[in-house]
Amino acid sequence: MKKHIHSFLTNKEHPVLQFIKYGICGGIATGVDIVLFFLFAWFLFPALTHDDLFVKLLNLSPEPITEAIRSRNFVIDSVICFIFSNLTAYILNLLFVFKGGRHQRHVEMALFYAVSIVSLVVATFAGWVLISVFGLSTTWSYVAKMVAALMINYAGRKIFIFHK
Repeated sequence: MKKHIHSFLTNKEHPVLQFIKYGICGGIATGVDIVLFFLFAWFLFPALTHDDLFVKLLNLSPEPITEAIRSRNFVIDSVICFIFSNLTAYILNLLFVFKGGRHQRHVEMALFYAVSIVSLVVATFAGWVLISVFGLSTTWSYVAKMVAALMINYAGRKIFIFHK
């Protein structure tokens, strides 16, 4: 069993294993993002309303805020969380998913953040539009942001940053 676990953790070639590990590492980085986002949206830059799923699940009572403030704070919270979750993703991807060395380490990290910034901008803009234009809840806007970022990040990291 120990041999199989070691093989799973160290095999960066097999595409099925790579995608599974990408999903696991992405899940961990997403967990970091989710926890930080909703803590910040609750305590730091308020972005939650009474109809948010997160608010209902935890039986919270957010202070009323305008849609303009909520959409602005959604963007601020997303950007702050991005720094922490992206660093988590970079470290885990390098250790368990992809082979580094295609670029020098500082170039690799810069490209990693560049791809992530593109996905952050596109996905956060989509979340902002869902709040500002369509009045969707912060929770569902956040979920849409995460799905868009996942697709952009995997493709960008696989194509431009790491060895295939």
